[in-house]
Amino acid sequence: MSTTEPPATPEANEASDALLGPADIRELAAVLGVRPTKQKGQNFVIDANTVRRIVRTAGVRPEDVVVEVGPGLGSLTLALLEAAAHVTAVEIDDILAAALPATIEARLPQRKDSFALVHSDAMLVQELPGPAPTALVANLPYNVAVPVLLHMLDRFPTIERTLVMVQSEVADRLAAGPGNKVYGVPSVKANWYAEVKRAGAIGRNVFWPAPNVDSGLVSLVRRTEPVQTTATKAEVFAVVDAAFAQRRKTLRAALAGWAGSPAAAEAALVGAGISPQARGEALTVEEFAAIAEHKPAAERPAL
Repeated sequence: MSTTEPPATPEANEASDALLGPADIRELAAVLGVRPTKQKGQNFVIDANTVRRIVRTAGVRPEDVVVEVGPGLGSLTLALLEAAAHVTAVEIDDILAAALPATIEARLPQRKDSFALVHSDAMLVQELPGPAPTALVANLPYNVAVPVLLHMLDRFPTIERTLVMVQSEVADRLAAGPGNKVYGVPSVKANWYAEVKRAGAIGRNVFWPAPNVDSGLVSLVRRTEPVQTTATKAEVFAVVDAAFAQRRKTLRAALAGWAGSPAAAEAALVGAGISPQARGEALTVEEFAAIAEHKPAAERPAL
């Protein structure tokens, strides 16, 4: 990505002054006694151009209510606050959560009333303060990216647009389509909620500390119509999990445990119009839903 920016307007200068640069990040971390840890997946974005790019790519609108997971020291948070009507940040780290409101007040005081903090593990968040979120924008820790993303999409159906920065390999998996060698559980489950695509690459040198892997942006636009099925999400996801637990096996074999026997699995597959010799990596989320609908009645859990 080029670091060349268009000529600055007075508004742009004001915005630039609010964002955090490499020296600001290191100074803030030193004051707080924060040392990024691999255990928490902490890699802070230190490049203002990168956070501007993320906000642009996310298509954040002036009326948006954005939820951000893992704001860290606030690099992306500040840029989101400049663009959106309201930002709610979810932060698990005690020190970072305590410091973030002060950073907002110091660097963007005119927007402090448009910011809310939830000090929690994102996986435990069941509700958010203020208006319902319309967008999710986040730099997600590599070790929890997929479960956090799926939880937020599931818990907050008002989220229409999502842009997450994740490890490049995870980005590939999320955005993969049927037949792709990295297509799997994350791909199918993400597609249950949204249309998913890669939205760019991010180099290592925009982070502190620099990670050992490249990162990628993934765009998810929520489906205007949910997957048409009589099966529940839990029933569909059970089929997906079973199919990819033994991905080298045919679906007849891979789904035997799920259906109760290889013969029952074959019956469900034939009923759904799927070849028993097919493999999970060839199926769309709609086809997994069709299989779930045809699970032998005696085996389907009572709702």
